[in-house]
Amino acid sequence: MRGENTLKRALDKYPARVYKNRKSHMLVKDSSCKTQEIAANTRSIPGIISNRGCCFAGCKGVVLGPLKDVVHIVHGPVGCSYYTWGTRRNKARKSINEKNFLQYCFSTDMQESDIVFGGEKKLRNAIKEAVEIFSPEAITISATCPVGLIGDDIHAVAAEAEREYGIKVMAFSCEGYKGVSQSAGHHIANNGLMKNVIGTGKGKKYGSYPINILGEYNIGGDGWEISRVLEKIGYDIVTIMTGDGSYAELKNAHLAGLNLVQCHRSINYIAEMIEKKYGTHWLKVNFLGISSTIQSLKNIALYFGDESLISKTEEVIQEEYGMVKDQLEYYKSRLQGRTAFIFVGGSRAHHYQVLLNDLGIESILAGYEFGHRDDYEGREVIPDIKADADTKNIEELKVEKDKKYFRVTMSPEKLEELKKTIPLSYYGGMLKEMAQGSIVVDDLNHHETEEFIRLLKPDMFFSGIKDKYISQKMGVYSKQLHSYDYSGPYTMFKGAGIFAKDLDMGMYTPAWRFVTPPWKTGPILEAVLFGGEKA
Repeated sequence: MRGENTLKRALDKYPARVYKNRKSHMLVKDSSCKTQEIAANTRSIPGIISNRGCCFAGCKGVVLGPLKDVVHIVHGPVGCSYYTWGTRRNKARKSINEKNFLQYCFSTDMQESDIVFGGEKKLRNAIKEAVEIFSPEAITISATCPVGLIGDDIHAVAAEAEREYGIKVMAFSCEGYKGVSQSAGHHIANNGLMKNVIGTGKGKKYGSYPINILGEYNIGGDGWEISRVLEKIGYDIVTIMTGDGSYAELKNAHLAGLNLVQCHRSINYIAEMIEKKYGTHWLKVNFLGISSTIQSLKNIALYFGDESLISKTEEVIQEEYGMVKDQLEYYKSRLQGRTAFIFVGGSRAHHYQVLLNDLGIESILAGYEFGHRDDYEGREVIPDIKADADTKNIEELKVEKDKKYFRVTMSPEKLEELKKTIPLSYYGGMLKEMAQGSIVVDDLNHHETEEFIRLLKPDMFFSGIKDKYISQKMGVYSKQLHSYDYSGPYTMFKGAGIFAKDLDMGMYTPAWRFVTPPWKTGPILEAVLFGGEKA
């Protein structure tokens, strides 16, 4: 099998000690995939250049940051704040009565003296300044590594500020080193929003089909395109968590009739807690790719079970697909047979394989930066996942049924029947849908990236900013899926057309292939990287 041989050749490059640690994080998809287990959610090996982000990036950068009417203060060095601001292209627009602070980068800019003598005074002054200048309804405070090391009590400062200014001030102890990686930050953010925001709204009247969109961050306008199509069908969107989302909307999230989960890893904690506390079921969806979008839209309509809604869904599908069908067929004719690597966070490494497959592109290697085993193998393995030491650093929030807002929307019998046809409260994971012989790698590092590119020679590589330029300098077209570089949206039907056009431009304008990689001309570097073997 191609995958097995390639995996063995790549692992042969490792020293025995490193191979022992890494071999359980790699596997080749085969016919016995139901019994295949992959090691995930473990700390990266010290000294190896990881492509991962940190806990702070997952909390502030991914989940909290896109909330547009909230002042997000980063307590730490300005570089941490800048790293999680603007670079993901979380777009937002405001109505007449809304506020939008996303164009501002808020930081206490801790210096050496603050590390020595403490930074709480500086944080208090930052909150005071933000209130006086911007008059926000809510403020978040996100801790970076130095804050946890010196012991600044950001929660005490937040409580004090909340009493003084009469607005919601939330502190998140999401120091970069806490937990395994970004997923720890997601969990911390989810807990904080659940405790302090969701369910605090005074209530609002919605139509017959109120929904929340969870795990959608409006990168390049993805959330806007999703909202446009769903509203066209007839759904009322209570809130998006959190792309183009707001504190004001998020307070009423408990009033939705269904939660749609786009990114399972970043938001599944909230989806589960809302279901337990308010009785709102969650449905796994994927709006990346034509086939997955169509199936997701049909599943949503089936959940509500209204014949007129089901009919309207079919009508919108035909109309939207009709607008891009010819365009997609043209680009498929030019991209058919290409191969790809895809290594990104959240559920994107899974979702984009569907979109690539729709264009005739085969994903031969895929993995997550910060996935858990259930993201690979499905939620049925959760009871078998052993707790690790990192879980002690993160609160496991326990919720109970809300006496006022908990509701039963359907009988247990109907619920179980629905679960047989649509993925209610379930995510099957990436591995089940991958092609035979493809390779799965968790926490792919820079050395492995180079080796697999050299061995498999993919036509394109989808990743984040840290590893994007490795492949480009090796002559492989690279597309960043954490921020889409400059483009988007890529969701729904129109988004699929934009994605196909971008790939076509990249593949037929191979600028990086005119660059000779240093390992093809430098014998010393070549020997270090490949043991003297020609690239």
